[in-house]
Amino acid sequence: MHVNRVRFRYYAAAAGVLLSVASMGVDAQSGNQAWVTDELSTYVRSGPTDGYRIIGTLNAGEQVDVLETSGNYSRVRNSEGNAVWVLSDELQPTPSAIEQLPALEEQVEELTAELDGINEAWEQRVSSMTETLEVRERRIVELEASNQELDSQAEQSRQQVRALQARLETQEEDLLMRYFMYGGGVAGAGLLVGLIVPHLPRRRKKRDRWF
Repeated sequence: MHVNRVRFRYYAAAAGVLLSVASMGVDAQSGNQAWVTDELSTYVRSGPTDGYRIIGTLNAGEQVDVLETSGNYSRVRNSEGNAVWVLSDELQPTPSAIEQLPALEEQVEELTAELDGINEAWEQRVSSMTETLEVRERRIVELEASNQELDSQAEQSRQQVRALQARLETQEEDLLMRYFMYGGGVAGAGLLVGLIVPHLPRRRKKRDRWF
């Protein structure tokens, strides 16, 4: 869509250039130059009125030099150097379409070639931007996959830590229970010994006699 807008702008620019060329042609010409209108041919006379005889014709679009003007007629000199009279209305101050056409066609070809070059450059740029975008999108997908994998590993690690903490707490409770049981057993044994020992019979000591 952007390419179409660029193409439209350049076609508009081409039209502007063509109009500029036409206007420059008007400004550049000297005051004594004129061109025959684009009619098939123009009759010329030997004098500045309709009463003079027709002595020939001028070709459509032919350039002439205006020598003088009298009434409705102008005396002009053609490319062959002949001075003749022609109706002033059949002259125009700008080059004819026949003469302008080759230059205009060349301008159009140049602008078309320039536009094609711009379109090609723009298409290459768009293609490069598309490739860069695809590379970035693939990189984003890879990073998202890596992030998900890291999150999964982190969750597994947290579960392992919780399991180890629960196991450690269980082991601590078992150890405390053993300590209590061991301490209770020792205390009970001591108490039992303390109760039994006083009731044990004492062995009498033998007296040594000298007979």
